[in-house]
Amino acid sequence: VIDQTTGTILMAKDADRRVPPASMSKLMTIYMLFEALRDERVAMDTLFTVSKRATETEGSTMFLREGSRVTVRDLMQGIIVQSGNDACVTVAEALAGTEVAFADQMTKRAIELGMTNSSFGNSHGLPDPLQRMSARDLITIANKLYTEFPNYYPFFAQETYTWDKIEQKNRNPLLYLNIGADGLKTGYTKEAGYGLVGSARRGERRIIIMITGLDSLADRENEAEKLTNWAFRQFVIKELFKKDEVIAKADVWLGENKTINLIAEDNISGLFSLGSLKNVDIEIKYNGPIEAPIKRGDRIAVLTINTPKLGKAEHHLVASKDVAAGSILNRVLTSAELLGRKAISGRLWAK
Repeated sequence: VIDQTTGTILMAKDADRRVPPASMSKLMTIYMLFEALRDERVAMDTLFTVSKRATETEGSTMFLREGSRVTVRDLMQGIIVQSGNDACVTVAEALAGTEVAFADQMTKRAIELGMTNSSFGNSHGLPDPLQRMSARDLITIANKLYTEFPNYYPFFAQETYTWDKIEQKNRNPLLYLNIGADGLKTGYTKEAGYGLVGSARRGERRIIIMITGLDSLADRENEAEKLTNWAFRQFVIKELFKKDEVIAKADVWLGENKTINLIAEDNISGLFSLGSLKNVDIEIKYNGPIEAPIKRGDRIAVLTINTPKLGKAEHHLVASKDVAAGSILNRVLTSAELLGRKAISGRLWAK
């Protein structure tokens, strides 16, 4: 469970264990299709031809017909809403020539994205020894789908889609619970159990969850709803400092001013569990004194917020104004003062 707004991990269990992802691996297939759209290799009205192999793929289906030509827009909804394995194969063959080649591309791209516990043997998630992903990797790809493709992300909240006069409901149970859910994908095979990658937004906060290995549809819905409500109810975002607010001072070396105000580069907020604010530790670090000249906006210090159980978050503090180098006389006097201090220190040390 992560707070997507801040990137904070709220809960993790076996997060890096490689497990069968079932249809949740379709998120990687969709990501590859979204990239093709972004790169203008295809367009929403581009037609893909449906092969015999696609129509013969077992499991959930969009009910495509061999030889038909289907738009990317329709195939996208067939995968996201209807979880069509036939739609996945059609996309894979169109983008890479064969599904095997596409699965290899999926694996390579996943590694490039930092998903080092993911590998793929197919485009849809049916049992395959190579088909493995971790909870952390599924959270990663879900987050990228949201942040990189905001124009396509609303498809994940679509509740129904009709193809060839056959209407199918989105299998994501969170969409129907009025808890702010707007994505992403369920999965089930006998090998994997029931799983879900879900996302929900309330106010300024968004959370993403991943669960798998549940025994039934009911268990998946109940656990996913519990985790979603827990993530929103037990944690809160608090603004600590506003942009340009003076937070501390730093000593200046050889400048026309002896100190410089440190201000927040941006609004600084933190995610806190209920009742934890009194235990938060805030620390400011910089290498000083800061040698002039200094420009307004120069990053000078790092403010670290250390929250119990949630870890650390770092924010930059910057110079509030320009500080020019001091006059020659000023620099000589300052240097002489420092040398005097060192001499005194030396004598004291000798004693």
